[in-house]
Amino acid sequence: MIMLEAVYHRIGLNWSYAYNESTIHIRLRTKRGNVAQVQLVCGDKYSWDKYNESVAMERFAADGLFDYWQAAISPRFRRVVYYFALHEEAGETVYFLEKGFFDKPPTIRYEGLFDFPYLNPEDVHSPPEWVKEAVFYQIFPERFAKGDPSIDPEGVLEWGGVPSPTNFFGGDLQGVLDHMDHLVELGINAIYFTPLFAATTNHKYDTRDYMLVDPHFGTNEKLKELVDACHARGIRVLLDGVFNHCGHTFPPFIDVQQNGPSSRYADWFHIKEWPLKVENGIPNYATFGFEPIMPKLNTGNEEVKAYLLEVGRYWIGELGLDGWRLDVANEVDHQFWREFRREIKKVNPDAYLLGEIMHDAMPWLQGDQFDAVMNYPFTNIVLDFFARRRTDASQFAQSINSLLAGFPQQVTEAAFNLLGSHDTVRLLTLCGGNKRLMKLAVLFQLTFQGVPCIYYGDEIGLDGEHDPYNRKCMEWDPTKQDRELLGFFRRLITLRKAHPALRGSGLRFLVASGHPQLLAYERHDERDRFLLLLNNDETACSVTVQSGGLNGLWQDAGSDADVRTDEGTMQVALPGFGYAILHASGDIATEAIRLSAQYRPE
Repeated sequence: MIMLEAVYHRIGLNWSYAYNESTIHIRLRTKRGNVAQVQLVCGDKYSWDKYNESVAMERFAADGLFDYWQAAISPRFRRVVYYFALHEEAGETVYFLEKGFFDKPPTIRYEGLFDFPYLNPEDVHSPPEWVKEAVFYQIFPERFAKGDPSIDPEGVLEWGGVPSPTNFFGGDLQGVLDHMDHLVELGINAIYFTPLFAATTNHKYDTRDYMLVDPHFGTNEKLKELVDACHARGIRVLLDGVFNHCGHTFPPFIDVQQNGPSSRYADWFHIKEWPLKVENGIPNYATFGFEPIMPKLNTGNEEVKAYLLEVGRYWIGELGLDGWRLDVANEVDHQFWREFRREIKKVNPDAYLLGEIMHDAMPWLQGDQFDAVMNYPFTNIVLDFFARRRTDASQFAQSINSLLAGFPQQVTEAAFNLLGSHDTVRLLTLCGGNKRLMKLAVLFQLTFQGVPCIYYGDEIGLDGEHDPYNRKCMEWDPTKQDRELLGFFRRLITLRKAHPALRGSGLRFLVASGHPQLLAYERHDERDRFLLLLNNDETACSVTVQSGGLNGLWQDAGSDADVRTDEGTMQVALPGFGYAILHASGDIATEAIRLSAQYRPE
């Protein structure tokens, strides 16, 4: 019997949306394993008899509770009405319309059906195409490299010392220029810089002057030189925009402190009472968190809005920047972001607008605000499986599938997938110093759709607990770098960039019964198929792979496992925390891949 209470669909959001200017994606949710097939019955509401079709929906994802179905259609006249025919294995069929469930198909072809009124090109959420090909590298400028000692802050410490919340080591923009070869050889093609503008702290999230590069980093001209050097090497540049709050040395805030309610800037901030003060650690004016040095800006004030929009336009236009990462984006009003998007896209339609949001971000991803958000749900799913050891492979797959079902496909393609940042414990530390375990997490990140980002130093083995220890100075002595780990990052980035199948949406998880820590999945497109086996356990594992017509076509694409072909099957011997990357190209028509596995002593 079909469990009707589990069936869900609605117009809009991630359920019914324009993927591009000619394609509409329609999705449906049903109870897991409860429905055998779903047909999407659709047509033109003004000429149903002439223009209608029945499309078999694909079960594209499943989590612990639900199956998710999808069909892609291209209505001839850019509009469509539709309903669903749900078929149970035992023969029951239920018809699901906007007005409810029925045991017979509708006879009136318009009334009560789901209605996608018109595919307006202006309504299509279209993140920049270049982002889908990007591999980002996050740089915390104060700790990446020192290039110009003459601009060091007072009291600067020797490079490589123990970091604290308040000390400085002299990293600057010239240091980044001096180490461009490292970035090129690593294979990244985009950089995300944490704030570069004048501020008092080492992290620079307390902006003093939004139009001035911090003198300890260099000059506006030096930043232009750096951006041009990046572009000459095919590297895009993203700056961090802190528009939720400023710093306590921001001149309008100083004026408010000095002149109180008579200040012309009094309405630039959210002041609860006068005079300004902090009692029991809580300011009587709105701030980021409870940080007295970071007063929250009133983006509903027209002067504030005009000022910040000019900042956004200036750096995109003058330096040719490729976008903004927007700090604490969920605490700024939606209307400001709508105007921000319009203004930035006028200057550079290909600018990437990336919001920092750590929870369900669908309200910001309707095409009128951000292109993407920092994909912290992805981060936590990956870390819970590989680093924190809280889930098994089945739970991991279900969580990833739920994430995929929760957003339109183009949102997933542009999502910023990170495993660590200046706000988190270093990946190697989370993995307990286990480099092989860390590699598995990175391997999944770099073979998953979306935009991977590497936090500076992860590629050469930097470790570190929470701030400030996750903000160590980059190690530039090759004898102190983990060169083997660096080689792993380079190979995986090269592999990803060479094969669109590793960046696209073709994904299928496979099951090896009784082996909860063996993660197996396919990545595929019309040209290539990859089979990835990740042994997320310290005990070695033997896997037998049967794959129909592909048995003789698989090639090892960079495994640390022993891969052998034996009488039409593959035998893969995975060491503890080992992996296999198998690749087949050409004619990829194949039966379903079947796996059998057993753990074995080392």
